[in-house]
Amino acid sequence: MILPITIYGHPVLRKVAKDIDKDYPDLEKFMADMWQSMYFSDGVGLAAPQVGRSIRMFVLDCSSFEEEEPELKDFKKMFINAHITDRNGEEWSMSEGCLSIPKLNEDVMRPETIRIEYYDENWEFHDEEYSGFAARVIQHEYDHLEGILFTDHCSPLRKRLLKSKLTAISKGKFDVKYRFTLAK
Repeated sequence: MILPITIYGHPVLRKVAKDIDKDYPDLEKFMADMWQSMYFSDGVGLAAPQVGRSIRMFVLDCSSFEEEEPELKDFKKMFINAHITDRNGEEWSMSEGCLSIPKLNEDVMRPETIRIEYYDENWEFHDEEYSGFAARVIQHEYDHLEGILFTDHCSPLRKRLLKSKLTAISKGKFDVKYRFTLAK
């Protein structure tokens, strides 16, 4: 089932998400719904808070970027109970966008390398290091689990300049092909 995307201004996007266990209600279905919703919305990643659930889960499919970074071939992963344990390396800037903040992109500085612990869809534990684009996308989705949005990384001046655009987005003043949910 394609789930509606939660849009900027909704309180679930600002909550710190909770770990879950294997007995989380309808987990298998929710995992399938996450993949389906991400692909339908043309996303590279999707975090559970973006579909209204404050749990520590996100999905990524970076395989479409394999031409730029060959190591991303078949890079399709589910992260459950994810926790970044280390960030290091040079910070670098890249334009980021978000399904929850449609039609808005901003340059964001992020560290080159991260270490992350998580469980996959089979409840196998992983402790892995990622660099480059994969690390950036993981950090972006991970931020959703911490109640952080990519616009939070902007300078105070840039945030002031974005305020009217963000207010318009929170009121549904944008055009996308996917279903969405606004704050009430």
